[in-house]
Amino acid sequence: MKRISLVNTAHDLIRDILHPGDTAIDATVGNGHDTVFLAGQVGLSGHVYGFDIQQAAIDSTHKKFRQTGLLDCLTLIHGSHTDMDEKIPAHLHGKIRAIMFNLGYLPGGDKSIITLTDSTLIALTIASRILAVNGIITVLAYPGHQGGDLETDQVKNWCEQLDNEHFEVNIIYSTELKDTAPKLFVIHKLTSIYHTLR
Repeated sequence: MKRISLVNTAHDLIRDILHPGDTAIDATVGNGHDTVFLAGQVGLSGHVYGFDIQQAAIDSTHKKFRQTGLLDCLTLIHGSHTDMDEKIPAHLHGKIRAIMFNLGYLPGGDKSIITLTDSTLIALTIASRILAVNGIITVLAYPGHQGGDLETDQVKNWCEQLDNEHFEVNIIYSTELKDTAPKLFVIHKLTSIYHTLR
């Protein structure tokens, strides 16, 4: 079975939904590849918010953007993606078209610094709330590293708890169904959940 690139798959799915003038979030900036992709989709009339707890990731991404001419549509936040609801302007809540998560550690960085299950689940809950109807969340999870198995399982559990009246979830595998293979969780928001929140 041919191995597919889950990053490319996520980009292809988002490309259908995210357009010039839209707002998107990269919840885990890393080396900035997804951030640059999102900015290319929304253009200078749109905006991308990027979060990362590592200054090295913020710096690396900022450097990438200096070469793209898209710096004006970017806000980088050195902090946890659990702060999304506070850091994203309130008037944009419910209007975010795409939110990307790429879990694990920073490639080429300190492998002991990884996304943590608890904060990932909090961030996903916030993401599901501020996402626009017909918007998309992609979560690329890597069970193959320490802590990654638990995080991937918990993300799967979180997805299964979502009300299927409001959300549609698909899981895409990079290769045959190996437990250690990366998984891409794709969450589409079908209807508003605001009226159901008490």
